[in-house]
Amino acid sequence: MASRISCEVDDESPVTVVRLAGELDLATMRAVHTVLDRCLTSQPDALVVDLGGVEVADRLALSVFAAACRQAADWPAVPVVLCSPPPDAAAWLAESTACRVVPVRRNCAEAAELAGASASPRLRVRLEPVATACRKARELVVEACGRWNVPELAGPASLVLSELVGNVVRHAHTPMQVTLTLRRPYLHVSVADGSPTAARAGCPELRAEGGRGLMLVREMAQRWGSSPLGDGKVVWALVPAN
Repeated sequence: MASRISCEVDDESPVTVVRLAGELDLATMRAVHTVLDRCLTSQPDALVVDLGGVEVADRLALSVFAAACRQAADWPAVPVVLCSPPPDAAAWLAESTACRVVPVRRNCAEAAELAGASASPRLRVRLEPVATACRKARELVVEACGRWNVPELAGPASLVLSELVGNVVRHAHTPMQVTLTLRRPYLHVSVADGSPTAARAGCPELRAEGGRGLMLVREMAQRWGSSPLGDGKVVWALVPAN
């Protein structure tokens, strides 16, 4: 069933473009959702979905784009823009209350321009799983908070990021990418590594010397989670920025 629609992903620039072709209905929308979810988890600056090659067989399937847009607005703070919808799809998107959350543009160039202009401030850095990684992560937080004029977030965000980076150093032992994104009301903190093992907060014994890092993240952040990413995962947390 899913083979009736194809999803071509172009992620060579900060704005990822997904070009869909084929029949979109309640069955194939699952394949579309999987691709969009994977693209969003990699945290591009923005995501454009090109509908130029799509035949919409069931208008309810268009809700997949509203769901992706709402998810992306929460985490990972990535704007989603649709472009080039066929006339019937364009009319249905305009009529649908659910789909009004998704901006639509006539072509890919206009969509990429809007998506890029809507992107949140973001900083990325690659770190090796060495003892100095936590210090470098804290330095990145201080730099970001100074650049974005939110110095009051440097303390809590440094603590959260240090724990996430330390978790990679202690357990994953792989290179990692740290990403900071300011989208109020949160500072988004994430660490992607090469281990597929999901991060889980443990329940260490009272006298245990370690094992409390993710418990601390859970207490300091509004929300946190661990999402699969390619051959690894990304662990993220939302630090309140009010």
